[in-house]
Amino acid sequence: MSRVMEPLMVGRVVGEVVDVFTPTVKMTVTYNSNKQVSNGHEIMPAVIASRPRVEIGGEDMRTAYTLIMTDPDAPSPSDPHLREHLHWMVTDIPGTTDVSFGKEVVGYETPKPVIGIHRYVFILFKQRGRQTVRPPASRDHFNTRRFSEENGLGLPVAAVYFNAQRETAARRR
Repeated sequence: MSRVMEPLMVGRVVGEVVDVFTPTVKMTVTYNSNKQVSNGHEIMPAVIASRPRVEIGGEDMRTAYTLIMTDPDAPSPSDPHLREHLHWMVTDIPGTTDVSFGKEVVGYETPKPVIGIHRYVFILFKQRGRQTVRPPASRDHFNTRRFSEENGLGLPVAAVYFNAQRETAARRR
């Protein structure tokens, strides 16, 4: 098992959200220009209020990618009956650029965990071509595997996740 995949397996991202895959593209997710997302690390809700910068490696600008941000723990980790909740989707992102060059098909929804510690997962797929991905009908009950299958995306090429929980008055100090 690669060192890249291990935290995704321990955090149950592989298994609950996606199947085992081999990462082939570098993806960097950064909030507020200085808080880089690392697998399993906690980020405070105040930091994730605005959408992050997502930089994508890849082969070249002719290759298109789809980015999905999902919460598999909605509305709570002990009762995730809305699994998964879609927070963001950008399609047609050219390789070697960032998401601002893609088409935002589902706008960024700020994560607001109310109960428990939630995982927020960024998953990157390589598209077969441009304008081949159809947006889902709903944010709730989103299923990354089914979406990938319906749009011919195959297995992910990159993924990273962070944890967040509600900020209490005591934690803000």
